Amino acid sequence: MFDFIQQLFRPKAAASAAWHAVALTAAQARRHARWVEQRVFLNWLEPYYKAYHLRKGGAGGNRGFQVQQLHEPGRQGAILFFDPTIGPGNFRHFYEHLGERLLGLGYHRACADQCTQRKQHLRETVLKQLFKPNPTDCPDTGHCNQRFGLVTIDLVAVNGQPMFIRLTNNAVLQPGFTPAGSFDELLRHLLDAPPPTPATQALIAEYHSQF
Repeated sequence: MFDFIQQLFRPKAAASAAWHAVALTAAQARRHARWVEQRVFLNWLEPYYKAYHLRKGGAGGNRGFQVQQLHEPGRQGAILFFDPTIGPGNFRHFYEHLGERLLGLGYHRACADQCTQRKQHLRETVLKQLFKPNPTDCPDTGHCNQRFGLVTIDLVAVNGQPMFIRLTNNAVLQPGFTPAGSFDELLRHLLDAPPPTPATQALIAEYHSQF
């Protein structure tokens, strides 16, 4: 699966992605707000967090949720693979909510874009959110507090089928910024949460297919 993902993101000189801004419709926003209010996200925060640490410790298997670590020059991250038990509707809500949780960590959304392009017989759609830390100074150093650096959250679908959410951070290395927190610390803030209640689990079906 990871080899396929690498092929999917390998740059092709002939392809020029046409990005455009994307926003929820009023109906989607109302439905998403209800999803958040009902705390449906608790069905996946803890399982993905556990899967990440299992993978990091070398104990990841083929059962349960699948997570892949990313290590690139200047950037760290993780791929949270789609699981059919979640459903495409919940997965899109989950993508939106990860961004909302990031706002609570002192970030603002710099852009929310989408592009669709064809790669051979595949139609790849990418939703991308870029987050930048709010311009506040660290009281200890007087430097701009970059928190976890720049953070990007992508949702990738192929032929309309969700594939994964990719979450990455990269530090700003220019003078005048505090050192960036680690990706592990960022993931703890985003995913470390209590397990769902039976009532919350029962809500999965309501949002399974429709966003």
